[in-house]
Amino acid sequence: MTTGAFDGRATSDWMRRFAATAYATEAELTALDQQAGDGDFGVNLTAGVKAGERLLDADGNPDGGPSAPLGSMAAAFLDEIGGTSGPLFGLLFQALARTAESAGSALTAAALATGTEEGLAAIRRVGDAAPGDKTLVDALTPAAEALRAAPDGTPADQALERAAEAAWQGVRDTADLSARMGRASYLGERVTGVPDPGAVGIALFFASAADTVREVAPHLR
Repeated sequence: MTTGAFDGRATSDWMRRFAATAYATEAELTALDQQAGDGDFGVNLTAGVKAGERLLDADGNPDGGPSAPLGSMAAAFLDEIGGTSGPLFGLLFQALARTAESAGSALTAAALATGTEEGLAAIRRVGDAAPGDKTLVDALTPAAEALRAAPDGTPADQALERAAEAAWQGVRDTADLSARMGRASYLGERVTGVPDPGAVGIALFFASAADTVREVAPHLR
């Protein structure tokens, strides 16, 4: 469990918890994507975090600034992971890393809001998705809004907790949406009631700021 400011060590720990979360929930993510997509989201996510962990290990300086761990994840997802979701997650990490570099020694709630908003904008430009399309944008948008709405002086861990809660609500809302993007758009009513796997991945990312998530199902109710 991490509390307070997100310096380099805390941010590195967050990335490693996200990796542990991806491993723990891979089977659930795969099952969801088999219903609503190509069935490869769980595998791609775990491949991304595994590559990210290798880069984190190679960096060897957990006491550096928060930009480096985020940059490691960005490089892993952008350079090594295929599919649709890998590059999109990479864009989020890249935007957060860039903002973290400007923030200095620790991520503030305001910096997290800026990085998340810039990542969301990049994802929307590349993926051409909008809220309501039943994609990861439906979880990332409320997460960004929750971060931006945090009062001045809100500790980063508390802001991230609010972002995770907002993202999970976004995930649950996707179950009622009709997909307008990707393979799910061809499945019609067969994906009604199924939350978007990419949106779940976003919620897992923000939730991992506090602790490793071992199971997705309780968050879908």
